[in-house]
Amino acid sequence: MADRNSMTVSEAAGKMLTGAHADVVREAVRLVIAELMEVEVAELAGAARYERSPERAAQRNGYRPRQWDTRVGSLELAIPRLRSGSYFPSFLEPRRRSEQALVAVVAEAYVNGVSTRKVERLVAQLGIESMSRSTVSRLCRTLDEQVRIFRSRPLEGRYPYLWLDAKVERVREAGGVRHKALVVAYGVHESGCREIIGIDVGEAESEAFWREFLRSLVARGLDGVRLAVSDAHEGLKRAIAQVLGCPWQRCTVHFLRDMLGHCGKAQQPLVATAIRQIFAAESAGEARARLAGVVATLEAAAPKVALLLEAAEEELLAFMRFPQEHWTKLRSTNPLERLNKEIARRSDVVGIYPNDESLVRLAGALLLEQNDEWLVGRRYLSAESLGGLYAAPQADEPQRAAAKQREVVLPTTR
Repeated sequence: MADRNSMTVSEAAGKMLTGAHADVVREAVRLVIAELMEVEVAELAGAARYERSPERAAQRNGYRPRQWDTRVGSLELAIPRLRSGSYFPSFLEPRRRSEQALVAVVAEAYVNGVSTRKVERLVAQLGIESMSRSTVSRLCRTLDEQVRIFRSRPLEGRYPYLWLDAKVERVREAGGVRHKALVVAYGVHESGCREIIGIDVGEAESEAFWREFLRSLVARGLDGVRLAVSDAHEGLKRAIAQVLGCPWQRCTVHFLRDMLGHCGKAQQPLVATAIRQIFAAESAGEARARLAGVVATLEAAAPKVALLLEAAEEELLAFMRFPQEHWTKLRSTNPLERLNKEIARRSDVVGIYPNDESLVRLAGALLLEQNDEWLVGRRYLSAESLGGLYAAPQADEPQRAAAKQREVVLPTTR
């Protein structure tokens, strides 16, 4: 590798043309790229390889392999490494934003001396074992600015449907590790496109925290919410009523999961089938009739489930007040569950976040990428079907007006 990389471009081309290479173009690209990397890393180090120079700023440290897919096929590159600092070829696309955030969080933990052995192994695999604090700080600042703009952008237009969820993450603080709530708000715009409209980290998933989070969304322009979907968190439920004043849909997937915990294993198939039949009804009237029948059936077999199901009727069937073509997408928080799994995959890599900012950075970068994909993809719901939601006054209009009045009177506090 050393001899080949030391050839000039003309020497490499001459050797190729006189040799028996099966793919001249691909080999030419590989050799030219290898020469380009040598020039770039020599400029970064302040001296060519083996050159003695008082201007040298860094020493070489071997190579790391990298697969590069090109129009002439996949090339196996040997990227030069430095003992201090880092080098990334200018011709390669930089890591995606979410990958940069993962590298930044892992590196931040590493340089601050709080990484676990698992993270230390990943550091070497990512090729960042020699990152300085200034390099990590620069990468973090770039990502933080992108996430800040994304989190604080104005919300224009109306968002008829809103999903809210939280997941617990471990964050290191002075004195130990704390469990904190990462909350995400996801909505459907009146144009039919999906959007991530909010993300924040709080000390706990309390009513006060949810209330402040919803107020921040309203301050940025959140308007026109006709239905909010979440799990059965009482503090969140009250915050929705106070700040948004719209109907609340309890996630039917979470509800079913909870009900299976209130009956024996032998009864679970019966309970699951009976409850699912309710949500498969073709009309609200049919769903209510089925719910009454299921309650009657389960009163003897699973009395606790029957009692809870009857009490939750309104919040479980709230989605049926809206166009039928929207029903399957309104009755659960499944879209956010999928996003949470993507965040969890990266959290498993990090283990313990070094601080709140690193958690927001990683989750925010991932959600920003997802948001970009949604905005250029297919519409989640048709704009025509959503437009009908605002054509006539809704039954919950007085509640929303009352909520807005309360928000004017009540100051925003933490």
